[in-house]
Parts: sequence; structure tokens; C-alpha cells
Amino acid sequence: MSELSRRSLLGYSGTAAAGAVLASSGPAQATATEATETADAATVTFPSGTEFSGTALLPVDDYVGQISLSFSIGFSETPAANTVTPLEIANALNELTASRGWPAITFYGTPAPAPLT
Repeated sequence: MSELSRRSLLGYSGTAAAGAVLASSGPAQATATEATETADAATVTFPSGTEFSGTALLPVDDYVGQISLSFSIGFSETPAANTVTPLEIANALNELTASRGWPAITFYGTPAPAPLT
């Protein structure tokens, strides 16, 4: 895709036009910004109970399907060996949706406005 990354296009448009552009483009390549965001996600610490959400578009013939997922995890005095991390949940959800043909979903956490995946 030209100078627009897939993430920036989806970030400001959820229309069928955005889906059409994505459908007509070649394979997406990570930009320096996306690589930086991914690296930043690995360094951000999200507090217990943080809400994570993400959306993906799926161009299908003459319309664009959309999936939105959200989750939160809260722990209280849990041993490290029993902790399930938000990244593990996000990756599991991405594996499930990918098995049904959806593109990878970038999950964002609040209150810390940073991407998880």
C-alpha cells in the first residue's frame, strides 16, 4: 500500500471504502511506526482490570464485515505461575479469529492508551 499503513487507514475510517482499499492492496508491510508501536506495547505495564479492545475489517464481495472484541483481566494476589497475561489472551483471540479468515486485531488498552498487540 502506498504511504498509508493498514493501521492508520483503519484508525480513521471504518467505511466500506477503507475495506475496499485494503482488499485491493497487496500484502501489508510493517512500517517503522508500527514496529515502534509493537515495541512500545512490550514495555507498557497495564494495571489489573484494564479494558482491552480491538476491531478488524473483512472485505467480502461488495460489503465489509467488521468484528470488535474486548476483554479485561483482573487479578488479586495471584502467584506468577498462575497469571494469564493480556498479551496471551490477545494472541489467543487473534489465533481464533485468524482461523475464521479475519486479519490480526490490534488490541488497545485503557487507561494506558497503548497497543497491546
